[in-house]
Amino acid sequence: MKILLIAALAAAAGQPCLAQSLQWRLATGYRAESFHTQNILQFAREVEAATQGRLKIEVAANNSLVKLAEIPKAVAAGKVQAGEAIMSGMGKDLPIAGADGVPFVVGSYEAVQKLWQLQRPGIEREFAKQGLKPLYAVPWPPQGLYTNKPIREARDLAGLKMRTYNPTTVRIAELVGAQPVDVPMVQVGQALAEGRMDAMITSAVTGVENKVWGGLKHYYELNAWFPKNIVFVNARAFADLPPGVQQAVLRGAADAEKRGFAASREAATNATGELRRNGMKVEPMPFELARDLRRLGERFSREWVASVGHAANDIFIPFYDLR
Repeated sequence: MKILLIAALAAAAGQPCLAQSLQWRLATGYRAESFHTQNILQFAREVEAATQGRLKIEVAANNSLVKLAEIPKAVAAGKVQAGEAIMSGMGKDLPIAGADGVPFVVGSYEAVQKLWQLQRPGIEREFAKQGLKPLYAVPWPPQGLYTNKPIREARDLAGLKMRTYNPTTVRIAELVGAQPVDVPMVQVGQALAEGRMDAMITSAVTGVENKVWGGLKHYYELNAWFPKNIVFVNARAFADLPPGVQQAVLRGAADAEKRGFAASREAATNATGELRRNGMKVEPMPFELARDLRRLGERFSREWVASVGHAANDIFIPFYDLR
């Protein structure tokens, strides 16, 4: 009996991974219904299935575990194993991530993919310095122009009261001669009703969520910029995974990125359709306005490259060569 017991214990000790599973927590600041969060949830399910339960990822949405702005530092410190953040919000600590916020440069989902391919090596290097490892990135639907009157070129925006919400949008308003008006998104409906704003740049999805057709009648598909969310892990937590589990995570991340791009396109298409159904005139960008904004994009990109340095050249010089 003693020999059998020793043999059983030895056999169990020889295969500990079959009896144990790892638990990760992934924090995001976005609501559970967001297509980004839904994509993360599917990523978590697929990783658990691919690893036969050896790695389980618990997704905590809507700032329930860590506030959005604090997620990168929380993951780097090991307080949570993984997280999601918007890259344009990481520019202060990670200047190269600011490429996402340069307006009028990336005008299509294909261009977003090219930019990300050029941006990713630098992101990986800078993330590694902070103890992070990027997994995948997915863009939000593109930013368009809402106005209360028809627009053909940039100078038609002169004198309009344009909603602004960050330094970039303030500068855009000033460069086209519009009057910057600081209006939080939650107050857009009230500002329109009170006549405090005539125009704004935001996505079709955000316009639908806030039912802006009560005060704005025109939507131009500028594709002004495509801010990306990035999903990342604590580098040490990833390194501690068995090689087979690491590969499952990377395969799941690649699938999630492809799926997320498709979901973003679908969200944009559905939202512009909803704008039309509610009486808004949805139009492609007029030639003259495209010309004017392309010049602004070149100006913004030169300034961003000058502020960031050589790492920015590694992104934008080949990006413009590929266009």
